[in-house]
Amino acid sequence: MSDPPPGAFDGHAHVYPLRVYYEDTDAAGIVYYANYLRFAERARTEMMRSLGLNHSGMMAEEGVVFAVRHCTADFLAPARLDDWLEVVTRITGLRGASLGMEQWVRRDGADLVRMSLKLACMTLAGRPSRIPATLRAHLEEFRNRNDP
Repeated sequence: MSDPPPGAFDGHAHVYPLRVYYEDTDAAGIVYYANYLRFAERARTEMMRSLGLNHSGMMAEEGVVFAVRHCTADFLAPARLDDWLEVVTRITGLRGASLGMEQWVRRDGADLVRMSLKLACMTLAGRPSRIPATLRAHLEEFRNRNDP
């Protein structure tokens, strides 16, 4: 079985493609609002994986995970069954134990949902932790890369 598409980097952003399936929608064929959070989570996971930072490796080698501490979402327009979407992810801040991100869900270049997130770095016991140097280096490199 092949892996899902990992997305691609576009300057300071990671772009993750996805299709809207029946399970993502309500009876009218419109994406249920909470599913945008799932789409965003998948996109963040694939962005991290593309940077060489998979979650199982972070847990096993560094003993840390990232958890969403704060999220705001602005719902601008609906996505529908069978739509092809892109989730764009950008790092907006990198602090000692937290990571700021912006994510957009868009269709044909038009924003459908805009999200602003703060992720906390935590130990496997659930305590705050500084972002380990190896992880920080990958995240800094991505945040600071030049536009193509």
